[in-house]
Amino acid sequence: MCASARSDGCPPESSPADRYGEAVFRPEEPGEDDRIDLAALTYDDMTMARLRDLGAGPGWNCLDVGAGTGTIARRLLREAGVASVLAVDRDTRFLAAHPYPGLTALEADIGAPGFDPGRFHLVHARFVLMHLPARQRLIAALGGLLAPGGVLVLSDAVDLTTATAPRTPYTQVMRAMWQGLRETIGTDISWVPDYPRLLRATGLHAVAAEIHVPPLVPGSPISCFWAETWGRARESILATGLVDDTTLDEAVRYLESPECAALPPGMITAWGRRAQQAPP
Repeated sequence: MCASARSDGCPPESSPADRYGEAVFRPEEPGEDDRIDLAALTYDDMTMARLRDLGAGPGWNCLDVGAGTGTIARRLLREAGVASVLAVDRDTRFLAAHPYPGLTALEADIGAPGFDPGRFHLVHARFVLMHLPARQRLIAALGGLLAPGGVLVLSDAVDLTTATAPRTPYTQVMRAMWQGLRETIGTDISWVPDYPRLLRATGLHAVAAEIHVPPLVPGSPISCFWAETWGRARESILATGLVDDTTLDEAVRYLESPECAALPPGMITAWGRRAQQAPP
C-alpha cells in the first residue's frame, strides 16, 4: 500500500497527467504490438479457459476493454463462438490491422463521461485498470454495462516477491519499474488484490479470483516481455534514481541466462456476475 493511501485503506484515485501510451508504451513506436503479443502468448490460454468456464459461447455479445492487438477478441469469436465482440481501446491501430468477422473496433476512452456502448453478456478488461485513475468508479461503471446474468472479468498484475526478495539487479529493476510507472503514468498494482471486494461492492455475486504466475524461462514470451517492457520504460526507470544503466543491463542479461531463478509478477483474475433480475 502506498504511503498516501486514504483513511479507508484504498489507494488514492489520482495519477500524473501522462497516460499509458503517451509517456511510455506509445503505439506508434515500432514493435509495440509485438511487446503486447508477448504478454498475450503468456496469458491468453489461461484467460480463454476462464472465460469459457464462465459461460462465454454462442449467443454472447462481449466487450473487450483495452483490447490491444485483439488476440482475446478474435479467440472469443473463433474458439468460443460468441456472437460479437466490441473491442475498445484508446488507439485501435493494432485492431484495425487484424480484422475478423464479428469483431468491431471502437476507439474510445472508457473513463470519459458518457461512455456507454451497450449491455453485454461479458465485459473483460486485462492489464487496463492498473494504469488508470478513478479505478473504483470504473469498476462500477463496467459492472453497469452487464446484461442480466452477465459476467465482469478483470485481470491485472500482482507482484508477490519483489518488495521482499533479496537485492539483485532483477529485483532492483522491477522495483524501479513499478515506481517509475507510478510516477509517470499512475500505474498502481497495490490495490489489485482488493478486486473481489470491489466487485462485490458493485452488487455482483458469485465473485471469485485466481492468480497465475508464469515461470521465467530464458527465451520464453514472459522473459522477453519483461526485457522489452524495461527497454520501453527505461527513461522512467532510470529517473527514479534506484538503478543505473549498468544495473538495468545486468537485469536484462539475467533474464536471458540459464541462471535465472526469480519469480516474476503474475496476474490476478477476478470475476463477478450480474443477477438475472434486479432485487425487489
